[in-house]
This record gives sequence, C-alpha cells and structure tokens, in this order.
Amino acid sequence: MTSAARVASRVPLVDLSSAVGPGPQRDRVVDVIRRACEDVGFLVITGHGVSEEVVQRIDVVSRAFFALPHDDKMAHIGAPGIYRGFTPSQASALALSREDESLPDLCELYTVNRFDDPEAARRAGSRAGREGFFAPNIWPDPDRVPGFKEAFETYYEVMEDLATKLMRLMALALGLDEHWFDDKIRDHITNLTVNHYPALDKPALPGQFRRGAHSDWGSLTILYHDGEPGLQIMSPDGEWEDVPVVADSFVVNLGDLMAAWTNDRWVSTLHRVVAPEGDLGDRISIAFFHQPTYDAHIECIPTCTSPDDPPRHEPTTSGGWILSMLQKTIY
Repeated sequence: MTSAARVASRVPLVDLSSAVGPGPQRDRVVDVIRRACEDVGFLVITGHGVSEEVVQRIDVVSRAFFALPHDDKMAHIGAPGIYRGFTPSQASALALSREDESLPDLCELYTVNRFDDPEAARRAGSRAGREGFFAPNIWPDPDRVPGFKEAFETYYEVMEDLATKLMRLMALALGLDEHWFDDKIRDHITNLTVNHYPALDKPALPGQFRRGAHSDWGSLTILYHDGEPGLQIMSPDGEWEDVPVVADSFVVNLGDLMAAWTNDRWVSTLHRVVAPEGDLGDRISIAFFHQPTYDAHIECIPTCTSPDDPPRHEPTTSGGWILSMLQKTIY
C-alpha cells in the first residue's frame, strides 16, 4: 500500500481501530469524522483492517491487465451506456459531469460491480428497462490474466464491509442511530473502478490532467492509491492542495448524494489528479464508489433540517441520481 508520509493537511488522519464499540475512543473518532465531513469532505483512514495481501493482489492483476496490448484491452469494453470492463483514455473525461468540456483524462479504467449474481441484481433493483445498469461483469481470460476475477471479487467484498463500518460511524456523526443507513445500503449498487495512469512520453498538455476536476456522485468513495502524490482537493479559499500520502491508508471522500442527503451540512469537494512536475511514470489507484440501493429514497436526513433550515434539495432516488450523472460523462 502507500509508503510515504507528507506534510500536514486540512484532511485529517483517522485511526478506525480505536472506534470498536461504544465509548470515549469511538466518540472521539466520530467527532473527527463529523468535523472532516463538514469542513472538507475528505479524510485519510488507518486501522481499517484491510490486509496488505488483498490490496497487493488487486494491484498486481490490474497492472497485468493494463500491460496487455491495446487491442486486447479494447475487447473488454462494455456495450454503450453499460459501465463494465475497460474504458480507454480517450473516452474518459470526468470533468464532463460538471459540464466542463475538458481534454480527455490521461487515465484508462476497468470497472466491475456485483451483478454476476442475478439474485443480487434483483434485490438491488433490477427489473425490465434496467438491464444495462445491472449487467454482469466482463472478465479477462484467466489464462491471460491469472487471478484477476478472484482478486477483484475479494477486494470488492472487503470494501463492502469497510463501507458499512464507515456509514455507521457517519450515522453517529449525524446524531442518528448507528444502523440508520443499513437498510438503505444493504443492496447497494457500487462500482469498483481501477484507474490506470499510463506512463507519459511527454508532459500533459496545459489544462489536461490524469483525472480532471470533479466531485464524486454517491455516498462515499474509498480510494487506494500506490503511494505517489498527485491527488489534490480544492480548498475553501479556492486553492488546490495535496491530499497527504500516508502509509497503509485509504482516502475517503463524500459524494454529491451525501451532500444533498445532509442538506449541504456535509460537503462534496472538488478534486483532481495531476502529474507532478517530472513525474511521467505509470500509476494505479482503486476507487470503491459506494452507492445506496437503486430505489433508496434520498431526502433530507431528519437531523439535518430545522424550521430555520428547510430542505434545500428535491427528493430523489439513488439510481435516478447516478444515471443522470453517468449520462453527462459520455465523451
């Protein structure tokens, strides 16, 4: 996992190992999470319980896939509008979700979900007219990339557990029962995406990034990266700041849906990935884009409104929101 530490940042470091069971230590962790979600929408977590082996396995098989010839990778593209399998660099521009016609990101992707199991898809909201959204995964030939499917499935399961743990701590941070989110995320529709930033033979063009400025869309994102700098957030005063690189950690950030759910008490922050000057090497990051059940009703959380602060957003559903955002990213 990550192997370096950088200077202090407004993004706090949270050790989850001290948040096991009720008590003063968990209360302190919940308070740090609350303040982070209100201030910057980002935190870095350690003590998460994810083994080094699980992370390294998905890192290794991902690099093996992205090292395949381009034509071989292109054989793993999903049908139009179906976000599974491979996405080449020229089709990737996250800034489009903000109606910003930026240059394509210097990044290629591989995306999976959990809907190889038709029963899991049904429980999550699959029905006639939604077949594309709940499509099964596209897996490389195991003879070409041994262990790929197994590594992805194991990592996905571990991230499910970690996301549930984080959502329970966030419920407490919002003054809710610890299990308030449980029924809304039990049959979640989360995508797991590996971002590969290929080695560059020359510096990026002006205004081009490995990942352009964007906010995430769902409840929260859990991000592994390979320890190299480049992830930046937009500070409240409008300046780009580096997110700290911390050994054996994950970066967690809120998405737009969580901001709306909390009546904008919590923030979804713009972020991007730059290629630091002189850094032309390839990189890997892995994002677990946690998203509630497709038909989960998303309206202002009761503890986030008052007579003086009425709900600011129209009610929506998890699936309706994510589809509206995905449609904006077609390049």
